[in-house]
Parts: sequence; C-alpha cells; structure tokens
Amino acid sequence: MVSNKSVGIMEKRYKYDKGVFSEKTGIRNSVRLLMVVCISLFFSANVWAQQNERVSGIVTDASNGEPLPGVNIMVKGTTMGTSTDAEGEYSLRVPSLTETLVVSYIGYATRELNIDGRSTIDIELEPSAQALDQVVVTALGISRAQQSLGYAVEEVSGDELNQVVQENVLNSLSGKMSGVSINSTGGAASSSVSMVIRGATSLTGDDQPLFVIDGVPVSNSLSGNSNQFGDRNVVDYGNAISDLNASDIESVSVLKGASAAALYGSRAGNGVVLITTKEGDRNQDMQVSVSTSTVFDRPYKYLKMHSTFATGVTPFTEEQWEELTGGPLVIDEGSAARLGPQLDIGQEAVQWNSPVDENGNPIPTPLVSHPDNIKNFVQTGITNTNNMAISGGTENTAFRVSYTNMNNRGIVPNSDLFRNSLNVNGTYHVSPKLSFNTKVNVGRTNSNNIPANNRGTNPLQAAYEVSPHINILDYEDYWVAGQEGIQQLAVPDHNNPYFMAYEVNNSFFRDRVFGSANMDWKIAPAVSATASYSLDRFNEQRETEIPYSYTRNPRGTYGIQKINRAEHNTSVSLDYDEDFTDFSLRASLGGNYLYRYNSSNSNSSGGGGLTIPELYTLSNIAPEDLNYGSSWSQKAIYSVYGLASLGYNDMLYLDVTARNDWSSTLPSDNRSYFYPSVSMSAIVSNMVDMGDAVDMIKLRAGWAQVGNDTDPYRLEQTLYNAGAWGDVTRLGTPGTLLTPDLKPEIITSIEVGTEWIFFQDRFRFEGTYYETENENQILPLSLPQSSGYGSKLINAGLVSSRGVELSVGSTLLSTSDYQFDVDLNYTYTRARIEELAEGIDYYEFWTDAKGGAYSWIGEDIGNIYDRKLVTVEDESSPYYGWPVLDESGSWQSRSGINDLVKIGNFNPDFTIGMQTSFSYKNFSFSANLDWRQGGEFVSQTYRYQESDWSTQRQLDEIINPDEINGDIAEYLRNNADGIIRGETPRVGGPTPEMGGYEFNYEGIPVGSGTFNPGVIAEYDDQGNLIGYTENLGGPGTRYIPMADNYPWDFTKTALFDASFVKLREVSMTYRLPRGWMERLNIGMRNMAVTLYSRNIVLWTKAKIGIDPERAFQPEGNGFFKQGIERYNVTPFVLPVGIKLSANF
Repeated sequence: MVSNKSVGIMEKRYKYDKGVFSEKTGIRNSVRLLMVVCISLFFSANVWAQQNERVSGIVTDASNGEPLPGVNIMVKGTTMGTSTDAEGEYSLRVPSLTETLVVSYIGYATRELNIDGRSTIDIELEPSAQALDQVVVTALGISRAQQSLGYAVEEVSGDELNQVVQENVLNSLSGKMSGVSINSTGGAASSSVSMVIRGATSLTGDDQPLFVIDGVPVSNSLSGNSNQFGDRNVVDYGNAISDLNASDIESVSVLKGASAAALYGSRAGNGVVLITTKEGDRNQDMQVSVSTSTVFDRPYKYLKMHSTFATGVTPFTEEQWEELTGGPLVIDEGSAARLGPQLDIGQEAVQWNSPVDENGNPIPTPLVSHPDNIKNFVQTGITNTNNMAISGGTENTAFRVSYTNMNNRGIVPNSDLFRNSLNVNGTYHVSPKLSFNTKVNVGRTNSNNIPANNRGTNPLQAAYEVSPHINILDYEDYWVAGQEGIQQLAVPDHNNPYFMAYEVNNSFFRDRVFGSANMDWKIAPAVSATASYSLDRFNEQRETEIPYSYTRNPRGTYGIQKINRAEHNTSVSLDYDEDFTDFSLRASLGGNYLYRYNSSNSNSSGGGGLTIPELYTLSNIAPEDLNYGSSWSQKAIYSVYGLASLGYNDMLYLDVTARNDWSSTLPSDNRSYFYPSVSMSAIVSNMVDMGDAVDMIKLRAGWAQVGNDTDPYRLEQTLYNAGAWGDVTRLGTPGTLLTPDLKPEIITSIEVGTEWIFFQDRFRFEGTYYETENENQILPLSLPQSSGYGSKLINAGLVSSRGVELSVGSTLLSTSDYQFDVDLNYTYTRARIEELAEGIDYYEFWTDAKGGAYSWIGEDIGNIYDRKLVTVEDESSPYYGWPVLDESGSWQSRSGINDLVKIGNFNPDFTIGMQTSFSYKNFSFSANLDWRQGGEFVSQTYRYQESDWSTQRQLDEIINPDEINGDIAEYLRNNADGIIRGETPRVGGPTPEMGGYEFNYEGIPVGSGTFNPGVIAEYDDQGNLIGYTENLGGPGTRYIPMADNYPWDFTKTALFDASFVKLREVSMTYRLPRGWMERLNIGMRNMAVTLYSRNIVLWTKAKIGIDPERAFQPEGNGFFKQGIERYNVTPFVLPVGIKLSANF
C-alpha cells in the first residue's frame, strides 16, 4: 500500500513539473516575464553606488519615548529620502553634512533639522492635532488626506496583516473593518474566501469586490469550483486572490461605496479593495528582512454523533434475533441508519471483521463502541511559511525583491497545499521629471490533493459515516487483500475514509503572473502625465483521479481540465495638482483599455469509467465514453474618465468624477454608459474654534452612480456540441433565451457620515449611513417548457439596500512604557427587492433541503423558506395549529410556491469587531474578536445524519413517556403550545429503557416504536371533514419505528442559529533589545519572536460542532451559495503558531 501511494505521488509531481510552462505558449510567456524582470533589475543596477556622507539615528515620540516606525525623512530640496524601520531607526546617505532634513509623520508636527556636520541625529517628534489628517490610498492609487474625503475609506497596514500569518490574506481582514464581511468557506488552506462590502445586493449572487494590486486589476475568480469530474466530487480549488503574499503588502484600502469606487468603472459596483505592495527606497543601503513561521492546527471539536447503537434500523437484542432467526445476532453493516443493536451492554454479534471457525461460520464478537473514530482519522495540520526580501536604492534607483514559500499539510490525511511566489519591483529616475517603474509578481500554487468538502467523495463524510461499532483504525489498510487497486475494504454501500483520502485525488497547479510597467512624467510643477500597462494572467490545470470501487463510480473515473485567463489594461492620464493661497485643486483626465480572454478545455470519462484500474490517462478511457468540453471568451471595455478635487482653506472639499464605458458585451445601442459622482466634506473644527480637546470634527456626504455590463455572448444564441446520434454530429443551443437589447446595470448610492478625533487622537469615532439602489439587473426569467427554453435573459429587478457603519477607538493608556488601544466597529445592513419584471413576484436564490432562499417583492434578501406543515386551520377548534397526520401517523406538507413559510434569514442582525493592543517596553499583545449576531443557516449535514438517526442531539431530545409524571396524552395536551402546535416532535425512543413503544417485527415484539403528536382527520363517504382523532399515545395511536420517523420534508428541522464569536487573531510579540543585537555584531537591526493563534471558535449558539461561517458554498464564477452547508465539516481547530522575523 505504501508503495502504491509513493508511486502515485511521484507521478503527480512529474505532472506538475511538466506544467503549463512546458507548452509552447508557456515558454513564450516565460521569456516575456524574464525580460520584464531583467528590465526591473536593470533599473536597480546602480544600487551599490556610493554617496558622500551618511546620517543615521532613531526617531521617537517626544511624549513617551516610543520609537516611531514609517517616519519619512527627506533631504530638503531633493528627492533623496528614506523611512524609519520597525524600531524607529533610519540611515540615509546625503550629498554633504551641511544639508537640512525634513522629518514628517502622520499625527506629528513636521520638523526641519540642519545636519551641521553630525553623522548621528536622534529626533523627537511632537504629537500635533494639526497633523492628524491621515493619508490613505484612494481610487487610481491616489494618496489623499482622509479629512478631505467625502466618502468612507478604511485602511489596514501591512504590519497589522502580518502580525498573524494567514494562508489567505483576506482572512487577515476579518472583523477589522465596519461594513466588510469575510467568510472562509472551509477549514482547508486552499478554501475560498468570500468578501462582501455593504451586504449582498446582486440577485445573481456575485457580490465580490474588485481587487486592484498596485494599479493592476486582478482576478479573484472561483471558476469551476463545482462538481466537475466524478459523481458528487465537489472540490473547492480556492479563489485566485490567495496567490498574493501578505508579506509583500504595505497597506490595504477598502473603498466601500460607489462614490469611492466610481472611477474604476463597471467592475467596482461591489466596492474596491486597493492593495499597495512594499517598495524599496531611494538612497537606501541594501536591507534584508527574513521571517519564518510555523503553525500547528490541532483538531479539538467535532460533530456530535452518538456511539450508542450500531448500524441497522432496529436495536435487536441477542435474544430477539435468535428468536427471529435461530442464529447469533448479525449487524446490518450496509444500513445507513444508526439504530441497530445497542453497544457497550455486553452483547456479541457477527460483525464485518468477525473471525470464522473451522467450518467457515462467522464467530460473534463483542459489540463495543469507538467514540473517537473521527479524532483518530484526522491529523494535526502544519503550515510553514518563509519569506525573504532584499531592498535598496541609490539617488536614482530603488528596488525590492521578495520570495515567499508556503507548505501546508492539512488535517485530512493526504491533503496539502504549496505556494511559491517571487515579487520584484524597481524604479529608475531618469531625471527629476521622468521616472519608470515596474512591478512583477510570479508564482505557483499547487496541491497533490484537495479533498472534496461537500457530499460524495469527501473523506470526512466517509469518516463520520463509519458506524461506531467499527474501529476506524482497522480501515487503514484500505485495499481488500489480493484485490489491491480494484476493491476497497469497506462494509457494503459505504466508502472507506482512508481510501477516499489517499486514492481519490483532486490535484491542481496554477501558474500566475501579474504586474505593471509605469511611466511618470513631470511636465511642469503642477502638471504630470502617467502611462501604464498591466497584465494579470494565470494558467491552471486540474486533474481528478477516482479509483475502482468508489460506490458512485464503481469503475473509477478520470478527468483533466486546463483553464487560461488573461487581462490586459492600458491606461494614460494627465494630472494637475496645485495649491493656491486659499484653494487647492487636483484634476485628472484619463482613459483605459481593457481586454480579457478566458478559455477552458477538459476531457473526462463518462459513465463507463476506466478500462484498466489505476491507470489515469485519457487513452485508458473507451473512445465512445470520452467526454470533451471546450469554451473561450473575450471581452473589451474602452473607458474615459475625469476627476476634480477642490479644497478651500482645509475646511471644505468638493470632489466630482465622471466616467464613460463602452463595453463589447452590450448591444451597440446600449454599449455606452455614463456615470458621475459628487462628494463633499466639511472640517467643522477648522471653521469654528472648539477648544484644545477637539482635534477634528468632519461632516461628509456623497452621491454616485456606477454602471455594469454583463458576460460575453449573452446577446445572440450560440451553438454547442450536443453529442452524436449514430454517425450524425448534433449541435444544440443553451437553455437560456438571450436578449439582443440588454441594458447596463446601474447602481446609485448616497452616503452621509461624520468623523471625530478628540484629545490628541485619544478618542476616535466614525459613523456612516448609506442607501443603494441596484437597478436593471440582468437576470434569467423562467419560461414555460412549451417555449423550448428554460429561461430568458432580461433586465429586471431593483434592489435597495441601506446600512449603518460605526467605528470607535480609544487610546486608553499611553506612557513611556505602556500603550493600550481598543477599537470597535459595528455593522448593520439590509437589502430588499423593490421591483421585478412584470408577472414575477419573487426571486429564487437557491432551493435545497426541501426548502430554499426566496425573496418576494418588498422582502429582505436572504429569507429562508420551508414547506408548510399541514395543521388544523379552524381557529375555533381546540386543535387549532396541531399537525394533521396522515393515516400512518406521519406529518404532511404543502410544497406549492404560495404555501411556503418563512423560517429565517441567512444575514446576521449585526456584526461587531473588536481589536485591542497592549504594549509594555519590548513586549506587545494584540487580539481581534469577531461577533456575528443572528441569522440562520441550513445544515444539510445534520439533515442527512439525523435522517439516519446518527446525532447525539436526537437522543437527547427524545420525549420519554416514562419520564413524564402522569398520563402522556394529558401532558401533551397541557403543553400543546410549546410542543405540538406548528412543530414536529416525536414521542418514544429506540429501546424500552429510552421510552420506546412496543411494536411487532415479523411477530417479534420490539421496543423502538414512536408516535407523532397531532390529530388524524376523519371524513365521511363524500369526503367531508367530520372530526379529528387524537394521536397522543392513547387508543388508536399510530406507532412508527423510530428509524422511519424523521420529518424529511421540512427544512426547519435542520435550521440553526448562525450567531458566533471568534477570536480571529491573538498574538504576543517580544522584540529583542538593541543592545543584544549590537553585541551579536552580525548587522542585525531588529528581531522579533511572536506566538500566535487564529480563527478560534469561542462560541456558537447552535452548538452542533459546525462552524456557521462554513454556510457559504462556492458555486464557481464568483458566486457563493449563502445560508447552507453540506458536509463542510472540518473540525474546529486550536492553532498554535510561532513566527521569527529579523531585519539586517
């Protein structure tokens, strides 16, 4: 077995080595990339050139002596400068020791210091209320003073993101910003992460924002995260933003509303995430930074399954079975139900691995439970992340090169993820007026196996479905002896979890390059021009190998897919920026050309499977069973835009923007769409003297529109290969009828807000209220079958949303040794359907578990509906609201669309995030809490498991008549409001000791009967209702075997509260004293050791061992199915990590 695994892994690595770059197109791309990297390095070729003199020192806060990182230090009248490191230290080469230094930092008064022949200058900066206008990165990468903005922008520094290492950088933003919802859809390092800004407003489910890295719009695609190859093999390959290395990030700015994002055009309707990466500094000696981290993910909390009974539908005793069959008790191994013979009570039975006597008869063995099966199956996950960066610069050049390596071993056996990335950027100043800059990021993400996280090939599902009478460790040798490669070792109709983990392999690699080349030309003191070209390209290959004997593909299957995506952006702009006596003016006029190409090619086996087991090649698939799929698309958008920002005496600011797009995906008459924005801010504290306590009070307001187009080829019908009929090749058309006169979607937004800063930045508050209308949404309208189509694509739908965002922060303690800060944020958001097309009353988001997520006109988005329980509707009846049971005593439901009843909403009532940091001398502590209150989700996991009576919850909730004081019928009547009305309770248990009622099984009395409280309707011969008979345990009660008694038709039985509290991050850092490093004499400037943990589930209201955050299923193409999970049951983990970082 070990040999087979080793060979498989060797073959997989060989396939990776071939990769996309072994193809001709890949070679060409590599050559082009190499040229770009060489040019970038050429810009920094003079890094070793020497200047005449050097000045160094440390910059500290004058009020408490704390070092200040990131302080800007410039040589006055030149472009020479640097910034302080994490310890507040700086080193700068200067033309001579007669120059003047200009030292500036946000929140502190700017100082000018004459060098006067000194080589060491320690600098103290005084906090200044006049300097509290924080600078943030806004649209098009423009840095603006935050006080001048008329809209909400939040920024997180790279230091904050890197305090705790995360495999996906988006997870580092969880809980840190108001109005931003981050959901990790699975527990694996490769899992997709959903980011929604200001709530879901798209009826199609695509609410992901636009990501822009150093001016490069990059894909966050979820392409194909679905059931591609194999029956029920649903794999989450992650979204593409995970390719970004967090160690390279300088800052992340989130543009929340349309006013902030309007300049980015049609893709910015859901907000924009601007990511700025680190750069080298001019006149900087070469610096080296290294970091390494290791985190251990120890599983500790699992689904609450019972280990009381073996598989089977009736808990027979040895005596009952012998009376029934005349032989020893036998376990029904192939049953899905977990209500067989009771364990741990001294019984023996013939089991799946029972030995045989000399006559070949199986020997009964003790029936004992193995409650730690899932714990014994999973393993401690380990992730190692290493980073090294080199940066430096001369008078005319600056560069930075960074390499990151990440290796992950998942908690599911044989799961892994590897990521390697190289980031190179360089700047060359040809003259004081002309500079060039290039930034390139190239990387590969790959995995030998990503286990499915849905129902089907999921190893965790197989592990949870192992009956507690089986020791899961007996499954480790997962091939039947003598049938290796052909038959897995498992009980009938079940899969061996080790077989699923090691033999069902979903491998992939993604080679990606993104970057830009930029030119900046200072035409005049106030006029400049920029030009840039950017590229985001990835090539991805996915392979699925499913062996013989998988229960749903008995002859195995194989599939391979290649995905290619490229986006090119070319832009130019002319900028004007000048300060007058009382006014300031910034204006830009620019244009952009976008071209995007996507293609996908796949081959796979059909229902026939593999000809030869364990040979995963296309030639091993019978020609008539070989499926082929191919698709490609291209899209272009031409854009022009303009902006103007006018300021008056640091008191009033007015911003106006306008943009026009021409999209190739819209019809010629509607191809052009224009959208403007206007925003204003007023610094009230600069208009009126409010005393020393008030640093700033600002009011702001904005209005904006953003247009949006659609996907390619949605105007006219296209053809596809519909398969052969005999020797004739057939062509077909998609089931959606397209519309040739589609209009662009338009998002209109208004927001008002205020920002306060008091007591020298000791107290901070920001509040925003916004309203948004998303109209002309492009939706599929259902059509009758007689039309020949399933749906028609139309412009329909007006969705309105509104929300409140609050942030408050305080520096509670600040001395020379101590610093204590607390920040809180609060988010409330709601979205509602206001209009749909004529004749349409509701929109269906998804259907599942017999219910679904629907929204009728005038209702909030996110409502979850269920089938209606048939109840007594006569309000005058004493049985009003009681379930009306059928003749067998089972519940009845109504499933018509107008009979559905609302049972919840998948959106939270509100969210609260809290960040706290405390430092004492060289020690620092930080923590980040995320609280989401309210909302519901549907657990298909619990629905399937409880239909098989597998959970502990079911046994705990049994109504045992033996525990009721008095008559059970009287008890139920007296508690009808809490137990019977509108509910689906069951009375009775699996054994007489647990309250089970006696019923006959082929003449043998068995005590696992139950009944459903309610009434049974009586009718006359004409079908008229004449009365009701109680079904309360008295005469005439219909008893049902417990294994058959589950309300499968009702979603609410698997509906749970989604409230939770998570400790997203917690860390403790110790920075080594400067004296220690000086004694080492190895050029080390600083070093830090950090202990950390992350994503710890502190509390869930549901208490079922499932993370409510996992109720976010990635569906591909940017869509997430919110409010439902299906075997996304990665155990809760307790991570423990350590990080070492140093700078030289």
